[in-house]
Amino acid sequence: MRLPILLLSVILSLLVTPALADTVWLKNGDRLSGRIQLFDGGKLLLKTDYAGSVTLDWRQVASLESDQALLVKLDDGEGEHARGLRRAADGRVELVNGAARSVELAAVQQILPPRPLVEDWVWSGSADFAVEYERAEKDVEEFDVDLRTKARHGDWRHNLSASYDRESKDEVETEDSVGAEYALDRFLDEHWFWQGKFEYERDRIEEVAIQRTLGSGPGYQFWDNELGAFSLVSLLNRHDLAFAAGGKEHLYALGFKWDYNRFLLGKRFELFSHGELGAPFVDAIDYKLESDLGLRYKLNSWASLHLKGEWDQLRGEQGDVDEATYSLGFGVGW
Repeated sequence: MRLPILLLSVILSLLVTPALADTVWLKNGDRLSGRIQLFDGGKLLLKTDYAGSVTLDWRQVASLESDQALLVKLDDGEGEHARGLRRAADGRVELVNGAARSVELAAVQQILPPRPLVEDWVWSGSADFAVEYERAEKDVEEFDVDLRTKARHGDWRHNLSASYDRESKDEVETEDSVGAEYALDRFLDEHWFWQGKFEYERDRIEEVAIQRTLGSGPGYQFWDNELGAFSLVSLLNRHDLAFAAGGKEHLYALGFKWDYNRFLLGKRFELFSHGELGAPFVDAIDYKLESDLGLRYKLNSWASLHLKGEWDQLRGEQGDVDEATYSLGFGVGW
């Protein structure tokens, strides 16, 4: 009876044994265990069970070890896909790829876990909130919410964004708008994809009360990894407009949309920009631009502060619109 019980205990212990963790040895003799997430800009990001994500100064690292596949980029511009890392003498690490190759840590510029086309869902996103109150010649109250999220599943990627903007001056509403956009990407290979999108905007103040947009066109993903992502899309759009005074109109336009973000200093900072430039097929409007540019500072693994500028421009025969908004706010990410 003891043998089956002993065998069962061994099997259960094997099942609950945790996966191998990466190990980092520091020059002061300390040893940290976790999972290597990223090395860039002289900062190594290590995710631990006991302290969350820890940022380490690369100059204080003596050596490291990992059982995961990693892309290691050296200062000569070459990148090597290693099946793992093995501890070497202080100041060096061995790249395991068939025969192990020892390299100096000072020669390593980046370490990136590869992001293959997987069959499982990969979900990421952010929500930013900004509130502004200004008491001067005119009392100004402003509240903004921006939500962006993406979900990747194999060759398909779902993109969802939504925003709400409300502003009042001396208790008189000057802006009250809500908008949402859903875009579906179908990847044809590692970089090229085809996008279809639907966008809805509702404005209670401006002349155009409702705008619906359907668009479709090719896009190119320049990169998408632990350091960030950058994509460009060219779209043929149909805009259906409903005016507050009554009446409807539709027009076609050629649009160019971009989506960019780049992490800096071990993911402590994030530079981001989104926008779309549209050129309608009508003589009355030359172009319309909606864009933003911002910097996000990570307080911890989910909370952040951001500084952002937004620009709306329109050039046409009936006059030009040139608006700029700057905000400082709080956000959450996942």
